[in-house]
Formats: sequence, structure tokens, C-alpha cells
Amino acid sequence: MPTPDNPFLALTAPGLSGLHPYVPGKPISELERELGIRDSIKLASNENPLGPGPKARAAVAAAMPDLGRYPDGGGFKLRRALAERHSLDPAAITLGNGSNDVLDLVARTFLRPGAESVFSEHAFAVYPIATQAVGATARIAPARDYGHDLDAMGALVNRHARVVWIANPNNPTGTWLPAAPLRAFLASLPATCIAVVDEAYSEYVQAPDYPDTSTWLDAFPNLIVTRTFSKVHGLAALRIGYGISDPRIAELLNRVRQPFNVNTPAQLAALAALGDADHVRDSVTLNDAGLAQLAAGFDHLGLSYIPSVGNFITVDLGRPAGPVDRDLLRAGCIARRLANYGLPSHLRVSVGLAAENARFLAALASVLGK
Repeated sequence: MPTPDNPFLALTAPGLSGLHPYVPGKPISELERELGIRDSIKLASNENPLGPGPKARAAVAAAMPDLGRYPDGGGFKLRRALAERHSLDPAAITLGNGSNDVLDLVARTFLRPGAESVFSEHAFAVYPIATQAVGATARIAPARDYGHDLDAMGALVNRHARVVWIANPNNPTGTWLPAAPLRAFLASLPATCIAVVDEAYSEYVQAPDYPDTSTWLDAFPNLIVTRTFSKVHGLAALRIGYGISDPRIAELLNRVRQPFNVNTPAQLAALAALGDADHVRDSVTLNDAGLAQLAAGFDHLGLSYIPSVGNFITVDLGRPAGPVDRDLLRAGCIARRLANYGLPSHLRVSVGLAAENARFLAALASVLGK
């Protein structure tokens, strides 16, 4: 039914009624414009505080003379390099405008009204958005210790289930699944159900039994693995990610992929980033230290938190997070409240530089009166 403020809602596709757009972390420029402050820090969007590595920066600069030309729509060089990295056929690679784009391609390819998708409570907000946008039905399994309960998820997989979404590690909780239970879960799925394993934060994980599911495609032809250059590689502004799958699935995803969905600077920066192991190492080292710094700070403040293997950590404030977040914003510190994830007393804090982490902890202590 049309609403008083938007009569055009009646003209939209099924699923848009009640659908709310994804709300990103507040930009620094917006906060400073609203509050008239300066020198803010942003620990809200799980960005790499080091930014791109030197090789990626040089690649972007070198791309400037060709901005008048359309990009390579097939991403030949990048797909070939990614295929070599994963020991796969380039036909198994689907490039996206960020890995979010690939998730949307999956939904548009395999979901429709009458179909269902399954994901966990506290999972990435794009899964319900992509599901609802195409008129499919979301089935949400209750979380176990803030992470995926694979048994509960499996119980929701029925003959209507077409996609199961698994974030490993999970955003925003930082929890993760080891190899054995995840492999057993994938083996339990019917061939008619596509399994998406979202590995946006995989490069940060140090756990020895964390799986690289891109090596499982031979065993699970219904598996799609998504990766991004936005996190450890620091290319968030360029929007570049990719999917790894059976070439027959990739061919279907490419049928709905928009032409030239990945721009030339993004392709060249990603290609350069693949060859910059030093930047990845430095980013992971910084992240490990930052996670420890934030965890120690929360311990000092007497706050509980969810142990994380990503580049962020979620803390329980023990009170509604909204007022605390507003006071932190006034102090020039942007974090991410999680009420829309079913965690109204929690904040997700991205790992920043050591000085940024220290400033956030000091501001939090002041706001909490500790």
C-alpha cells in the first residue's frame, strides 16, 4: 500500500516495503560539519588505518592519464592474477564493485519471491538487504556465543532455501568458524542451495585452523567465496572485491553483473596490492597490536567484549549504546553502534593507529565516568 509520504512505494518491486538502506559509518567530514569540531578520528568502518600500500598508490597515480577510457570490462589481468593466487581457472573469478557487489549478484541470480535465504543473527547487514530487495524470504538462525550456530542454520535449510550466507570471520562480532565444522556444514547442504562464505577479513586471521575455503571448490561446486581489497589492502574507497566459484556459477553471476562495474584505478591498484606482501604483513602486525591495546583498555574499564579475529572489536557497554555513542561523537570519536544488529548495548570499534586507539579509550573512559 502507498504511504502518505511516498506514494511511489506501490510501484516498487516486492520486498522494498519495509526495506531500509544500509547505513555506513559516519564520515569524518560529516561529523565535523555537524558539530563544528576538528581533528576527529573514525573507528567505525573497519578500514585499514595504514591505507593503501605504496605499490597500490603508485598504480593509481599511473592510471590517471587513461581516465577518459572505459575500464577492461572483463578485468583480464586482475582475474588472471587472482586465479594464479588461488590456483584456479580465471573463469572461476567474478569481479565486483567491492565484495558487496558480488553478494548482490548472488541474490539477484539465485533468489526470487518464494525462495529463502538463511543467515545468522548478528550477521552482516547486507545479507537481509540483498534478500529482501529481490522479494525472497530471510530465515535467521539464533546466534551461539555471538557467532554462527551451524546446527541452527542447518535446521532452517528446506526445499525453498537457495542461499546460505556465512561470514567467516563474522562482522560485526569478530567470531569465526574453524575448518572441521564448516566443512561438515557445507557437506550437509543440498545441491540446490548455494553456500556463500564471506571472507572479507580472512587475511587478518591468525588462528591455525581457520580455513581458506577457496581451496574447497572441487568438493563443493555450490560454494561461492567472497573476498575484498577494502580491508587489509586498504582500498576501501576504490570499491574492489571478487567472488570465487565453480566457473558455471561465475558465468551466471556475470550475466547480471553490470558493464564496467570495476573501474581502472581499482583494477590496477588491486593488481599491485596482490604483489605487496610487505604492506599486508605490516597491516596485520599493526592490527594484532591494536586488538590487544583495545582489549586491554576494555579490561581496565571493566567492560566485557567479544574476542575478535578481524580488524575490529565489539564491546558491551552494559548500558544503551546510543547516548554513549553521541557523547563520543562530541569528543570527535566515531565508532559504530549495533542496535540494528540486535546488540543495543554494544559498540563496534575498528582498530586504528595506536594513538587513535588510545584517544578512543580515553574518551570512552571520560564518557563512562571511569
